[in-house]
Amino acid sequence: MTNKRSSHKQRRPPRSPRVQVSAALAELLEQCQVGEQLPPEPRLAQQLGVSRATLREAMRSFEERGLIVRRHGVGTFVAPPPPVIETGLEELESLDTLARRIGLETRMGEAVIEEREAFAHEAFRLQVPPRAQVLSVARVMMTGAVPVAFLVDAVPTAYLRQQDLEPSFTGSVLDLFIQQGNPLLSHSRTDILAEAADEATARKLHLQRGDVLLRLEAQLYARDGRVVDYSISQFVPGHFHFHVVRRVGESRINLNRTDAKE
Repeated sequence: MTNKRSSHKQRRPPRSPRVQVSAALAELLEQCQVGEQLPPEPRLAQQLGVSRATLREAMRSFEERGLIVRRHGVGTFVAPPPPVIETGLEELESLDTLARRIGLETRMGEAVIEEREAFAHEAFRLQVPPRAQVLSVARVMMTGAVPVAFLVDAVPTAYLRQQDLEPSFTGSVLDLFIQQGNPLLSHSRTDILAEAADEATARKLHLQRGDVLLRLEAQLYARDGRVVDYSISQFVPGHFHFHVVRRVGESRINLNRTDAKE
């Protein structure tokens, strides 16, 4: 068994140079102080063991994310940490609502709102027939000029049509349902994953393909048990901090008490 596991690990493809240099650069920034100047590109490329072209591409991505500041003719400096959206996942609320509550200004960047046939995975999660009509709301969430998340909602047209949306619609289907009071909402089931950004998503979020994203897949349920929204939210690391409060179950507490008495 040990040999099989070892051979399986050896067959795993190595990380691409772009992913490696991004990880190494992120680790370097963690060790630096805000405002500290990084080594010149030739020395930094040699230090990280990559080509200058690969390093330059990674630094451009880090600059667009607000992690470093490049001053022409002067050098590259560590930027102050970006604003962070921090929340627990126990309470169901939109990112727009959360951002307003903590005083963080956000806006909708690139957005595509259309009625179309559901993709296979959307139909499965929405529990609707294949090729059922859905309203798709895809948008980039921005803080200032920095894209921090890519959000996609798929809603059966039985619950929401494109003609129902106001021109000022921000893309928060959850907030819209809450404001309308219809459908009556019950809960959300959310899967939390980590994934590598594909080329299209990386381009939207000013990242490099292969950069790690935090992915939340959620099914929003109405009180009648139907799924009224299926959403995929992809977050740029460093701008979000999610946590979950977990309590010891009553059955475990009672078991401990019983053991103590014996």
